[in-house]
Amino acid sequence: MLKPRKKTNIIKKYELHEEDTGSAEVQIALLSERIEELTKHLKKHPKDNHSRRGLLGMVAGRKKLLDYLKNRDTKRYNTIVKKLGLKK
Repeated sequence: MLKPRKKTNIIKKYELHEEDTGSAEVQIALLSERIEELTKHLKKHPKDNHSRRGLLGMVAGRKKLLDYLKNRDTKRYNTIVKKLGLKK
């Protein structure tokens, strides 16, 4: 679970305009942060299959958003992938 302050910082970093909270870039960045946190949790608790299933859902959701962005605007896609350090 992301803390409100951390979530706000991520939104500020990836927003497209002043009141942007729902653009693909922001959603991908938030999902990426949640995926990283859950990955750390699963390293400590390898038998937590319920959280593992949630992680797989988040990864699939992020992939859908990345595919959407890639089909809509390749330049924005390349920018977000580079900023987050994701594999293409």
